[in-house]
Amino acid sequence: MSYHRPDQKRMQALKDMANKLRILSIKCTNASNSGHPTSCCSAAEIMSVLFFNTLRYSVSFPRDPASDRFIMSKGHCAPILYAAWQLAGLFPESELMNIRKIDSDLEGHPTPRLNFIDVATGSLGQGLGVGCGMAYSGKYFDKASYRVYCLMGDGETAEGSIWEAVAFASHYKLDNLVAIVDVNRLGQSEPTSLQHEVDLYRRRFDGFGWHAIIVDGHSVEDLCRAMHEASVVKDKPTCLIAKTLKGKGIPNIEDEENWHGKAIGAKAEEAINVINSLISDSDVPVPQEIVNDAPEVSISGIHLSEPPSYKLGEKVATRVAYGTALAKLGSSNNRVIALDGDTKNSTFAITFKKAHPERYIECYIAEQNLVSVAVGCATRDRNVAFVSTFGAFFSRAFDQIRMGAISQTKVNFCGSHAGISIGEDGPSQMALEDLAMFRTIPGAVVFYPSDAVSCERAIELAANYNGITFTRSSRPATPVLYANNENFEIGKAKIVKQSDNDAVTVIGAGVTLHEAISAANTLKGEGVNIRVVDLFTLKPIDSDTILACAKATNGKILTVEDHYYEGGIGEAVAGATGGEKDVVVRRLAVSGVPRSGPGSVLMQKFGIDSTAIVKAVKEMMA
Repeated sequence: MSYHRPDQKRMQALKDMANKLRILSIKCTNASNSGHPTSCCSAAEIMSVLFFNTLRYSVSFPRDPASDRFIMSKGHCAPILYAAWQLAGLFPESELMNIRKIDSDLEGHPTPRLNFIDVATGSLGQGLGVGCGMAYSGKYFDKASYRVYCLMGDGETAEGSIWEAVAFASHYKLDNLVAIVDVNRLGQSEPTSLQHEVDLYRRRFDGFGWHAIIVDGHSVEDLCRAMHEASVVKDKPTCLIAKTLKGKGIPNIEDEENWHGKAIGAKAEEAINVINSLISDSDVPVPQEIVNDAPEVSISGIHLSEPPSYKLGEKVATRVAYGTALAKLGSSNNRVIALDGDTKNSTFAITFKKAHPERYIECYIAEQNLVSVAVGCATRDRNVAFVSTFGAFFSRAFDQIRMGAISQTKVNFCGSHAGISIGEDGPSQMALEDLAMFRTIPGAVVFYPSDAVSCERAIELAANYNGITFTRSSRPATPVLYANNENFEIGKAKIVKQSDNDAVTVIGAGVTLHEAISAANTLKGEGVNIRVVDLFTLKPIDSDTILACAKATNGKILTVEDHYYEGGIGEAVAGATGGEKDVVVRRLAVSGVPRSGPGSVLMQKFGIDSTAIVKAVKEMMA
């Protein structure tokens, strides 16, 4: 399809829209006395050509499944994004002037509280990975015409997560993805490392297998031509490297340092007058029409295609049960997808891949991008994403997970190889901070299943939860405790051992629950009964059951966990009982950095095995 240059009238309209976007960005940031008007001004022509010549979208239904996607990765440029939607007719200019106020959803950086925002941005370097997920979903799952555009700042290309995404997009031939780098030369505190070396940016993207185009970022004609070129490129993503000036159009501020993140105050009147003098009386161009070929999907009521089928006492690792459950969910709903970072034969996501290879995404050893791609795939309720790797490795993607929560994402994480019980691989592979990390995520559910049956049911519950979930799976094979028809609920613990005269309540999960059961059997032989509680979910925690058990055991609670002391089971239980003056919580956990060795030996060494539990119970009874 050959390029047809827009006529002069449309070119002028696009120039006018760019300058109107500049003026609105200046006005609204002045109204809030904060924001990033100079960063917005460098992107004005880019935003004009995108919103009023390129993007296919609906003002009445911004999240139409068939519409093009746009991610403002340089989230501090929210004012010009809001201004574009305002000029498109979504809301009045008066509302734009409430930006950053406590009663306005037009926040300092975009969030999905707004119906035209898919993901929160502002923690730089994440938008392109999310765009990769959207584009992958569009090309391989939806098989639809919609395209994905991501606007990045030049400074954020220093982030390694950008290059993880660049590699991913090239590998999967995402020709429906267009990245735009706003090369305005200036960072927050000083010029960027490459400043205006646009050919070096081009060579970097070329080297990763992208189709890279250098454009004058302030020429609407150059931008229109480049956007068309991107639309006809096959089997490669495209990057527009747009040379721009920060503060473009603002007298005595354009291309000057020390104006990042500042409203221009008293200089606004002069700037607006100068920019306004460049505007003709042109109409607002109408957005391109949507191609309505995105399929209807349903992600509600997802269930295991068949119930768990284990024998009581049979030894099965919960990481194995994770893969089994995931494959079952994939059989019951064709929008369940799985992603992994080259650990699928350890996390057992490989079970899903074997059953549903077309819905498995290999993200390789790039955990930040792994999470971002999942968030992108889950936008607009297109897919239910399950992401797995070693629990320890999610720590390097914590910012992506945190931003996922702000993005109101529905993504499920499973971290395997939890704790010192993994044994000889050593401390670099041991997840000992993961429970603390995921407990801090607002609205998240943290599952910690202790056997195969509860693990399968946890994954089923996760698939239907409207938010982030984390399931902690274990490497060692442990006995099946529950009948296949046992019912599990979020926030409901299980009492697995109890009597009428229990001396202490012992609370564990995963491998430590089995140590607690072993300790209970030992103590029973000595005439001492203890109550053993399986938390199942660490967040929300079942405070009612914990307090009832504490009351039945003279206020004595012992927690035991294969995790560091900070932020795990012990602190969660202590928090749940903090208002009770007659409850004492003693904690057993991993203290200090562990080392390689057999898992059972390490658990003994760090005092979280059955022997340590027996000893602690006796001390609490003394």
